[in-house]
Amino acid sequence: MSDDQRWMRQALALADRAEREDDEIPVGAVVVAADGSLLGEGWNRNITEHDPTAHAEIVAMRQAGFRLANHRLLGCTVYVTLEPCAMCAMAMVHARVARVVYGAADPKTGAAGSVFDLLTDPRHNHRLEVEGGLLGDEAGARLTAYFRRKRMKSS
Repeated sequence: MSDDQRWMRQALALADRAEREDDEIPVGAVVVAADGSLLGEGWNRNITEHDPTAHAEIVAMRQAGFRLANHRLLGCTVYVTLEPCAMCAMAMVHARVARVVYGAADPKTGAAGSVFDLLTDPRHNHRLEVEGGLLGDEAGARLTAYFRRKRMKSS
């Protein structure tokens, strides 16, 4: 198993926690330093914390910034189970993250190439390396099952 797959598997485990522990949309994220050490992890917490910014990536980046005592996450890779939204993508740009690896594409709000392409936009003074689709079918299946269960409960 490659390092990318290992870290994405950890993000998927965090996505499972989001749903199981908090009944949140199952999205998980980890931030890994250039040396391969784990700096931050998170899962969606926006409903639980009443915080619209508490997406998995933001939670993980906040933890990483705290650990580094720096708002810049230079050389870091963010692994996230769902393509980042515009808010998360721009936070990654501002943090100077080196790379993002995501699982499932988001055809409604994806900002890493699906709807918007904020991470590699040449107008920014920083661009990230982007890899999409790693374990995407598995990540997408979790999301589909979650929303299917939610629809069944509400009908």
